[in-house]
Amino acid sequence: MPPTPAVASHAHIVETLGRRIAGGDLEPGSGMTVAGLEAEFSASRTVVREAVRVLEAHGLLSSRRRVGLVVRPRAEWDSLDATVIEWTLDGPRRRDLLIELTELRVAVEPVAARLAAERGNDDDRALLLRWAQRLSDLGAAGHGDSPEYLDADIAYHSLLLSAGGNPLFANLASPITEILRGRALRGLTPGIPRVGTLEAHLATARAISARDGAAAEASAREHLTLVSGEMHGL
Repeated sequence: MPPTPAVASHAHIVETLGRRIAGGDLEPGSGMTVAGLEAEFSASRTVVREAVRVLEAHGLLSSRRRVGLVVRPRAEWDSLDATVIEWTLDGPRRRDLLIELTELRVAVEPVAARLAAERGNDDDRALLLRWAQRLSDLGAAGHGDSPEYLDADIAYHSLLLSAGGNPLFANLASPITEILRGRALRGLTPGIPRVGTLEAHLATARAISARDGAAAEASAREHLTLVSGEMHGL
């Protein structure tokens, strides 16, 4: 007798379909059926529907009567969700996503830096300066691609977004963390950071510490301009 096919878990179905959609193998408007997925993954209807609900929550799929399941337009995806970012980074749209999220950072982080200078507390200001100095030390030693640098980079930018007290800015820490981590895991973070980036980190943190909102915003914008150049050069 032929071997019985393995039964897929709902997590496996979510991962497989999510990557197909984010990677462009299933383009917006593409259709599929629950019955077809049951057959493909040798899974029960309950398991398939659980997976579909997760993908619907990410904005990737919609269910339509008498049509079935349809891949939604990219503009309707939950594009800031960490899982959707991860799937997209592993597909052909990696460079586009890195540029798009860097453009978002350019729009937000300089303002967040100004707010941190104007409204942040002394403990946050001091901690930002310590993280910036840690980044400078590691980068100058050629460890910009190390786990230690990544941890410091995530900590610095997460605190920068939250220190000004705007909860909407703070909510962007998760997608920005995913981008920083995604770049590092895929070998896109240089051991020696681009000239000027370490200095801009420090200048931003020092301006925040001095409560100089205008200088903090200008230095953060300078840093993100350099990062944007890196993304366009990929």
